[in-house]
Amino acid sequence: HPEVFMLAGVMFLIGLAHMVYPSTFVLYADYRFHWGSQMAGVTLMIVGLLAAIIQGGLIGRAIKAWGERRTLLFGLGMGTLGFTLYGLAPTGYWFWAAMPIMAMWGFATPAAQALMTRQVAPTEQGRLQGVLGGLSALAAFVGPFAFAQLYAWSLTLPGSWSGAAMMGGAVLLSAATLVALTLRRRTA
Repeated sequence: HPEVFMLAGVMFLIGLAHMVYPSTFVLYADYRFHWGSQMAGVTLMIVGLLAAIIQGGLIGRAIKAWGERRTLLFGLGMGTLGFTLYGLAPTGYWFWAAMPIMAMWGFATPAAQALMTRQVAPTEQGRLQGVLGGLSALAAFVGPFAFAQLYAWSLTLPGSWSGAAMMGGAVLLSAATLVALTLRRRTA
């Protein structure tokens, strides 16, 4: 299943990019915006609310209106833009303003999973989910180390490069977008 292989690559890149949060968010927010644990907690609560809105009410409508492929591309594009805005945010208010954009990244994963499940037989669904779980575990293993190293390295550079890990997430989602763009239209 070459289309499934490519979509699995997209899912791996999505999972790897997501690892920037548990690896660096609290450190980045404290360093860049001087947020303590309370402000970081409030921010994460808002992120959760935005994700619930996307996942609870908008994904189905988007897929129905745009189709799975376009919804995937939209989600990846919004995630790329969101990470870029996070990495460049000069203040916490700018970071907060980017959160609704970043929340729309939540369209990508369900759309990719829907595309993949249609490509394999019902008897292969368990194997597909097993592979996706393995890729997610690999991303969870590699991502924290890679993003923590990137963040630490960025602090040694002159100027304000503390958003480098967030920009790393943008690069990964850009790569995922390029892979997703190569998918044949009949997959969607």
